Amino acid sequence: MAKLSSPDVSKSPSRGPDSNTATTSRLPTDVHVLVVGGGFAGIGLTIRLHQAGIRDFLIAERSADIGGTWRDNDYPGCTCDIPSTLYSFSFAPNPAWTWSFASRDEILSYLHECVRRWQLADRISLNTEVLSAKWDDDARRWQVETSRGPVTATFLVAATGPFDQPAVPALPGLDEFTGTAFHSARWEHGHDLTARRVAVIGTGASSVQIVPAVAELAKSVQVYQRTPAWVMPKKTRPAGALRRGLFRAVPATQRMLRAFQYWTRELPALAVGGNRVLLAMLEGQGRAHLRAQVPDPELRRRLTPDFRIFCKRVLLSDDFYPALTRPHVELVDNPIARVTADGIVTADGTSRQADTIIFATGFTVTDPPITHRLYGRGGGSLAETWRAQGRAAYLGTCVSGFPNLFLFTGPHAGTSHTSLLVMIEAQAGYITDALRTAVAGAVEVIEVRPRVQHRFMAAAGDAVGRTVSVTGGCTSYYLDADGHNTTLWPGASWRFRRRARRFDAESYHLVRQGTEPRFVEMERK
Repeated sequence: MAKLSSPDVSKSPSRGPDSNTATTSRLPTDVHVLVVGGGFAGIGLTIRLHQAGIRDFLIAERSADIGGTWRDNDYPGCTCDIPSTLYSFSFAPNPAWTWSFASRDEILSYLHECVRRWQLADRISLNTEVLSAKWDDDARRWQVETSRGPVTATFLVAATGPFDQPAVPALPGLDEFTGTAFHSARWEHGHDLTARRVAVIGTGASSVQIVPAVAELAKSVQVYQRTPAWVMPKKTRPAGALRRGLFRAVPATQRMLRAFQYWTRELPALAVGGNRVLLAMLEGQGRAHLRAQVPDPELRRRLTPDFRIFCKRVLLSDDFYPALTRPHVELVDNPIARVTADGIVTADGTSRQADTIIFATGFTVTDPPITHRLYGRGGGSLAETWRAQGRAAYLGTCVSGFPNLFLFTGPHAGTSHTSLLVMIEAQAGYITDALRTAVAGAVEVIEVRPRVQHRFMAAAGDAVGRTVSVTGGCTSYYLDADGHNTTLWPGASWRFRRRARRFDAESYHLVRQGTEPRFVEMERK
């Protein structure tokens, strides 16, 4: 039987540095703000709350360490594909990055440093999984069940992120595989890949980092590709002591670099929107990168995408293509038919032996597990609501029928051309402003108006439908079960930041202490 690490593991062991930075000895029974998840979104929001003077909050982190996706993804070669200076909070610059694209360990250390700097450790409860959260209309609070006991909260924030639940395809025969199989986000560090016959399934963002690393150890590597991706040069380089010293001595220089990197990465938003000239230029750069690194014309043909750039996630790598040209590495683009006890059979009948299968197959981006555990006013879960009515939220943050709930990277709050932290930081500011408004006005209930949510989703859906993420001729993880792109914000991230720069109270039902929310029910009728 295959030794496959379960994709729904709830308590990942800590493997990062300083894993004891955060802990709480006792779980409080009541908090004003309960934040689910201790990754970038959860840490960033609580720093903003701390700065705003809102201190009654708690992060419930299911694992033994903070870090979110950067805790879970510790596969060989794991690095960020956004420049380090941009992949960090604007309010917490890090002059100590040692590479232009930070490694997983450096990013995890950065998050621990943020926890130390803002003294958040006693506000983080590790090994605390949220099992269910139900809105109580009478009490005007969330009744939350966790693995460490019950908690009530006035406001609930789902900060679990889009890359929380590994997606493992249901391949026929996988249960009969006698070797070792695991997902890239559940890496088996005790399994030595030296001299192994390794099958890597997938050619996405994690695969382009894993394949070169595995190729250094394995006897043979099979890379199973469903569709080729656009791969652009990464140009990773060390950040020398002179640069780090300059950033420490003159912080404005790092802020200037961050601004340059940000606006440079806003330009591709025009390509996402369908600008033919920019699309042609970027696709030409991608083809040139492929020609320079893959001399074999037949292999180049198989690695050339037949869809527009930005239809899927664009990948950055300097060593993925060269790894595929090595004699012991084989690109397999015939569909997988089944797994056998000792390998994989493709649709053309070819059988290839393997003793290790690595799933680099991504995550359930449009069906995050937390949505199955959040129950709104009518008693149904958020997952059920979205399944029945379609994925919907206002600014990717608030959902009608789920009072006092805030989401991170919800519908139409993702991005394909720049750092997701730009969107996360904008949402953190918006949520903080909403909670500041609640405190100042003695507001007990915040709920987005249904018509406001509907207008937002209609406008965003219409706009994103004109982008290459929909019209570019591919199928991607941006699309939900109905084939709609409810993942991406349709355009430049600065437009989202402008929309979220302040909490627009007029878009919400605000119920103050001692008042009856009758108008809510009237509008619903």
